[in-house]
Amino acid sequence: MKATPTKRYNILAIDDDAMNHMMLEAILSSSYGFTAAASGPEGLSMLSEQAFDLILLDINMPEMNGFDVLAALQQSPQTKEIPVIMLTGDLDQETEVEGIQAGAFDFVHKPFIPTLILRRIERTLELKALQHHMQQEIDRQTAIAQQQLASTQRLFREMIETLADTIDAKDKYTNGHSHRVAEYAQEIARRAGKPADYQRAVYYMAQLHDIGKIGIPSSLINKTTKLTDAEYAEIQQHTIIGSEILAHVTEMPELADASRSHHEHYDGSGYPDALAGTAIPEKVRIVAVADIYDAMTSKRSYRDVLPQSIVRQEIINARGTQLDPFFADIMIQIIDEDTDYKLREG
Repeated sequence: MKATPTKRYNILAIDDDAMNHMMLEAILSSSYGFTAAASGPEGLSMLSEQAFDLILLDINMPEMNGFDVLAALQQSPQTKEIPVIMLTGDLDQETEVEGIQAGAFDFVHKPFIPTLILRRIERTLELKALQHHMQQEIDRQTAIAQQQLASTQRLFREMIETLADTIDAKDKYTNGHSHRVAEYAQEIARRAGKPADYQRAVYYMAQLHDIGKIGIPSSLINKTTKLTDAEYAEIQQHTIIGSEILAHVTEMPELADASRSHHEHYDGSGYPDALAGTAIPEKVRIVAVADIYDAMTSKRSYRDVLPQSIVRQEIINARGTQLDPFFADIMIQIIDEDTDYKLREG
């Protein structure tokens, strides 16, 4: 993208030598808008009031030398993106390296050669225009990618919601169970000081923790009489079935963890793998607390909602045996704050 020299490009020369001002104006004024400042402070003042596309900056000046001015330009969001060509009468490579490292775009040596300084300015403006164009394209592509990601995330959420509804529809006595467990689990994670992405993951894991029940006969899930040992063993298979279903969700492998391990006990007495303590994934330990709470505060095929006082005592009794004591304590705190017992089915 070539930046054709026109008056629309405004150049500011900061140089304490009036003769240099005259020479630069003679060279540049037919192609560019030209303004001169006799010192660093004057140049910075002009920059605060007027927009410039390029700065020619002398190094050796009293009060503020070129490097001091360059440092001030780099510190201001208003001026840090303006390309700077430094002017010097020395042929010192170390000075040029220092200038480039400090943010200068290029160097021009005195005395000025008109064709050379014009070419340097033209090249700088071309590169700056190309840089601007590339940044615009990056911003455009980033915006597209963000829209696509948001769309994908929305689809993912909707799919999880649909699956959770499907799970809950399997058991007529636990309608809304998955959604309530997700809400409780997310609140536990929030109170535990976990970041937003962690809370979101816990929410999704809780919504699908019982997905394996899809593979269990409804007649068995909704049975109102006591299960036989064989029937109970079949019910327990929902953890394995669920983890096998969710194992294919490679973008979020923790979903399978929640399905497989939400019936593990902190003391190792749970199923299917008899995991104990921290061997049970932390997010799953949160889901387990939320799950047992909702199980007791929901109607089941074999009983009604339990009184809040009994639920609280059962959570206390399960600390360190069935439940992680840290997350169980957070659930007890939530119960104690729920003086009207609103956190229950219905």
